[in-house]
Amino acid sequence: MTQIKDSWKAKGYVDEPVPQGVDLKAEIRRMCKEKNAIILAHYYTEGVLQDIADFVGDSLGLAQQAAKTDADIIVMCGVHFMGETNKILCPQKKVLVPDLNATCSLAESCPADKFADFVKAHPGYQVVSYVNTTAAVKALTDVVVTSSNAKKIVETFPKDAKLIFGPDYNLGNYINAQTGRQMLLWNGGCHVHERFSVTKLVELKKEHPGAKVLVHPECRGAVVKLADVVGSTAALLKYAIDSPCNTFLVVTESGILHEMQKHCPDKHFIPVPPDDSTCGCNECNYMRLCTLEKVYNTLRYEWPEIEVPAEVAARAIKPIERMLELSK
Repeated sequence: MTQIKDSWKAKGYVDEPVPQGVDLKAEIRRMCKEKNAIILAHYYTEGVLQDIADFVGDSLGLAQQAAKTDADIIVMCGVHFMGETNKILCPQKKVLVPDLNATCSLAESCPADKFADFVKAHPGYQVVSYVNTTAAVKALTDVVVTSSNAKKIVETFPKDAKLIFGPDYNLGNYINAQTGRQMLLWNGGCHVHERFSVTKLVELKKEHPGAKVLVHPECRGAVVKLADVVGSTAALLKYAIDSPCNTFLVVTESGILHEMQKHCPDKHFIPVPPDDSTCGCNECNYMRLCTLEKVYNTLRYEWPEIEVPAEVAARAIKPIERMLELSK
């Protein structure tokens, strides 16, 4: 990240503090109107960012919003690969991510060069890649999926199709079980969903016998087996809203609790802790790098901007557009 920091210095933005007395929320909204900018926020970001966003969603929802917006500037409150996806879908727009250090452990678990070698070692296989990947990995892919649509899209392939699925091993294993497929799985994982404690989930189920357990499919199989509902972040939120149940044990990144509580103020949402924690928190370190102050400065200076090499974008756009078409 040295080059990024040096570029920031060259532009004269070094550690420039937010002026005292500034109403950050009001100024952010003012600049959005002035610059024709839209703010997209993932469910895993801080609640204060979700509250100022024009749209809050999971990876599929964010991609769909980026594809149809008429804004000149997209501020992606999330992680780097989300900004890349937006830029690929909207090459003429300026796409900003408030902190370029906000990468993704899952995307990092699948380096493009090593994944390319894996694909080459299995000729005749088509590649299904989770959206939590870099643009370079998407460029090696036949179709992109999210946890919302992975099962649906995999089932569009003939039953005897030879498929590679990457990078999330847990999600791929879950989709194999749901569809009866035998996709070859890349051994990658999310540092948040890998850490959920089976022991602590069992203890919480005993303490709250009537609670429904909501689990993201990126979790380990032993955790998934304890679920009442397995689904994407958006699907878990919808279930919580629609369910008559009043208490839920939530087994995904704790940022989603903000939207759950906002939509269901009379319901009780209990975050399941990770193995190595005594608290009820399991947060994505990368998502938490995005702050209100950084969004303010990002809009103020229109930097840092996401760029994707043209030749990579030209290949990556095809599997993304295929996903969006199959998700209709």
